[in-house]
Amino acid sequence: MSILAYNGGCCVAMRGKECVAIASDLRFGVQAQTITTDYQKVFQFNPHMFLGLVGLQSDILTVHDRLLFRKNLYEVRENRSITPKRFGAMLSSFLYERRFGPYFIEPVIAGLDPKTFEPFICNMDLIGCPNNPEDFVVAGTCAEQLYGMCETLWRPDMEPNQLFECISQAMINAFDRDAMSGWGAVVYIIEKDKITKKTLKTRQD
Repeated sequence: MSILAYNGGCCVAMRGKECVAIASDLRFGVQAQTITTDYQKVFQFNPHMFLGLVGLQSDILTVHDRLLFRKNLYEVRENRSITPKRFGAMLSSFLYERRFGPYFIEPVIAGLDPKTFEPFICNMDLIGCPNNPEDFVVAGTCAEQLYGMCETLWRPDMEPNQLFECISQAMINAFDRDAMSGWGAVVYIIEKDKITKKTLKTRQD
């Protein structure tokens, strides 16, 4: 078993029309044993940007704390909010610094530019190689199933309600086929004037 799959979990982000969505499952386990079903994998870093982290649980906590410190330091020095694109560059550099002893995580960034409100999504491997597509990004133990569902359901320029339905159906159908993730999901829809958080209740097995 890959060390990235040791604790299980999955995360997906999608672009819509002037909005983005990010979702993760709620399971935390040790291999096939489920420990808790309310584990947070998506973190808010500013009013229009979220970071999803899946992989080894201890590294998720470490990377979250260190990135929060670097983000706050940037904003104090620059006297402005960090943009998702710049945050992605900072995260890529941060992970590449540790390429010979990497953090076992797969990050997913979703947000809107603070000025233009242009949607931005990005994911990386564990040494920080960025991927910035125009449609969606996935990470976690059921990434193959997520790719299939997202390619089937995603359409350009979806409204927030359509984006929520799309990302929810993709998540539920993907992690129902994976024993290492699931037990419900949490979805964030990020728009320029509000953030909507919804929790999905799914099969509890």
